Amino acid sequence: MADKTLKCKDCGEDFVFTEGEQSFYKEKGFENQPQRCPACRKAKKNQRSGGGGRYGSYGDRN
Repeated sequence: MADKTLKCKDCGEDFVFTEGEQSFYKEKGFENQPQRCPACRKAKKNQRSGGGGRYGSYGDRN
């Protein structure tokens, strides 16, 4: 197995799908390669969770 260069479906930038990441995906039983670069994956994850982080965005409660 060798590193692969993939193109992000969101931003169009190339990113490297490392040998270690490929092993991790295989170990977890994932059959598809990632389609987004790490930055876009993080942005998508934040968007799905509301972007408020772990505890939400409730503002100050003093």
